[in-house]
Amino acid sequence: MNKDTNNDIAVNNDMENSLNNTNNLEKDNQKFLTVTMGCQMNVRDTEIMEQMLREMNYEATHEQEDADLILFNTCCIRETAENKAYGRISSLKKLKEKNPNLIIVVAGCMAQKDQEAVRKRVPHVDLVFGTHNLHQFPDLLQEFKRYHHVKTSIWEEDEGLVPVLPTKRKYSFSASVNIVYGCNNFCTYCIVPYVRGRERSRLPEDIIAEIKELVENGVKEVTLLGQNVNSYGKNFKEAFDFSDLLIEIDKIDGLERVRYMTSHPRDFSDKLIDTIAQSQKICEHFHLPIQSGSDHILKEMNRGYTREMYMNIVAKIRQRIPNASITTDIIVGFPGETDENFQETMELVNDVQYDSAFTFIFSPRSGTPAAKMEDQVPIDVKKERLQKLMELQNNSSLRINKALEGQILQVLVEKVSDHNSDMMSGRTRTNKIIIFPGDEGMIGKLIPVQVTRAQTWNLMGETV
Repeated sequence: MNKDTNNDIAVNNDMENSLNNTNNLEKDNQKFLTVTMGCQMNVRDTEIMEQMLREMNYEATHEQEDADLILFNTCCIRETAENKAYGRISSLKKLKEKNPNLIIVVAGCMAQKDQEAVRKRVPHVDLVFGTHNLHQFPDLLQEFKRYHHVKTSIWEEDEGLVPVLPTKRKYSFSASVNIVYGCNNFCTYCIVPYVRGRERSRLPEDIIAEIKELVENGVKEVTLLGQNVNSYGKNFKEAFDFSDLLIEIDKIDGLERVRYMTSHPRDFSDKLIDTIAQSQKICEHFHLPIQSGSDHILKEMNRGYTREMYMNIVAKIRQRIPNASITTDIIVGFPGETDENFQETMELVNDVQYDSAFTFIFSPRSGTPAAKMEDQVPIDVKKERLQKLMELQNNSSLRINKALEGQILQVLVEKVSDHNSDMMSGRTRTNKIIIFPGDEGMIGKLIPVQVTRAQTWNLMGETV
């Protein structure tokens, strides 16, 4: 089914040689520190690179002064993210002067987008590589350590899919699984298609095999990753879409929960809603980015759907899965957005009643059409609109959470609470964070918790 099969074979051979060659590196238990910026895809990539470093006899540290290697996995979705990355990398110049043997690595989307800018703005960086040749990291590092020449290696997407690589996960009971690489949507504000490439779907049998292996190793929850999971399978010769994949994953014995991110309303189908409604393991959480409630702005964004189409999807979800949570992404201050356009967004948010929303001020991203559009909205207007939107959404979030008080919910316990060592933190099937008394022995277990008090961003509870 996959048109890139030959490239996959070549890439897998490169990966095998790359990992085998790490035996020639020093075996002095050097230390590494990683800094991850951006989306869940970057988090997953960092986990892979961390495992590569462990296989090269590095061990992790949280102190940059102790590190022999510092790796930045960068994001460039917004210029603020890129500037933050440059700021953090620049701050290491003095540390590099103090410790000339420190190796600084820059990977990810910012590197893929503009390697020349990386070389000029942070010349003390030793190794730069992009999103498409992550599997080459061990060989690239070995080459740098052998010859001490600054190394830059950026692949274009047509050189092959990045293969499945070994990883050590943050949680032993939860794992992310890539199902689609790249994006074909070309929203006018987004740089992702230019740095992650065009969409390429992994073969379903490979995905199923990976998840089964994860389950055999104790994983209870998987999150399927893609810039647009709803477009999964579009490059296959035989019909097999995201719903078909979910049906097969739902059959895997021992798996308890399935999540996915991110959905695009353009490709969201009735079949998908029915599949989730009939499933046992797919969580009832729909993250459905709207970005704007104005048809005019949606068209300018090249989102590919209208307000009415979006609201029809929401209505079908509410009808088929009444207990579902719906979350979203919204951008305020897109070029040309008038007060009337913004009010349309406010009205949509009020009508939908989202459980939560990620809200952003529009930030021009160089290299995208929106950055060149006329009628850029003044920053003070953007901030005022964002504040109004956040107040509206926070009221909605609290009201929805209040309705859960007294209910008993199934919770996957993730960790000790960040704020109280006597409390545990976990997630419900609808992706609500709930805090409750407990101990570390609960981590990784599914337990019933009764909601005792609702807050805007989380719930408080007691085990039952």
